[in-house]
Amino acid sequence: MAQDHAVPAQTGEITPVAIRPGIDLEINGERYRHTGDPQMPLLWYLREVLRLDGTKYAGEHGEGGSDLVLVNGKAVSSIGVPMSKLSGKQVVTVEGLADSKGKLHPLQQAFIDEDAIGCGYCTPGWLIASMDLLNRHKDPNDGDIDTLPNLCRCGCQTRVRSAIKRAAGVMKQGAKA
Repeated sequence: MAQDHAVPAQTGEITPVAIRPGIDLEINGERYRHTGDPQMPLLWYLREVLRLDGTKYAGEHGEGGSDLVLVNGKAVSSIGVPMSKLSGKQVVTVEGLADSKGKLHPLQQAFIDEDAIGCGYCTPGWLIASMDLLNRHKDPNDGDIDTLPNLCRCGCQTRVRSAIKRAAGVMKQGAKA
């Protein structure tokens, strides 16, 4: 009967454990509760906790735009927003642009078709900033595209401009269908 002492005594009572307080938010359509440091930047939660590494570090202040995500549909620097500011918010990362079956968003496909991907480091930020732009301007002009905060050291800006315009056309066609 050596095993008897290893089994806890059954009292018949179940004591519920309180739900840990945290920050509830939605990321790429999935619900999450962050119970860690409320001042943790969203970027580190995405990369280190959820292992969503498409969003890149763009410097302490989000220089260059590769750390952009959509928060409630608007492009936001993920290094600049602490988790405490995200309660009840919807976040979309570059991984969340494709549909649930893996079909690429027209913007992602346009980046491929226009070869608008150099080394790839800045691409997630360009895609997110472009989504924000296309949400605000269905037919963006060069001036609209020039307002995007992204930098590309590979020189893909001209192809990015073409990709954004291509995606806008495809998205307009889809809206008519």
